[in-house]
Amino acid sequence: QVQLVESGGGLVQPGGSLTLSCAASGSIFRPYAMGWYRQAPGKQRELVALITSGSGGSTNYADSVKGRFTISRDNAKNTAYLQMNSLKPEDTAVYYCKYNRLGYVNDYWGQGTQVTVSS
Repeated sequence: QVQLVESGGGLVQPGGSLTLSCAASGSIFRPYAMGWYRQAPGKQRELVALITSGSGGSTNYADSVKGRFTISRDNAKNTAYLQMNSLKPEDTAVYYCKYNRLGYVNDYWGQGTQVTVSS
């Protein structure tokens, strides 16, 4: 089993920044992928950014956040981060962290953290 704990959400004005953290614990095996997803009211959950545990960390971003968000990870701490800059009201959503051991089907999700972008 894997436990994920997210933190760092909150209320921010348009144009502001936030950093989300996701700490994984339990049966963590490499290689793995950790990702951030978000779900706005009335919408489906969507991928925001993904990073793998390998050297250099392969990344993937949703088009809507490219150039504004940066995903990173600390393998020693089994923690992933999402640096969010130039936030827009449309970024408002519950952000979820996901862990997946590469080559295995099981996904593990965090409880979610609310991000609200509003003036």
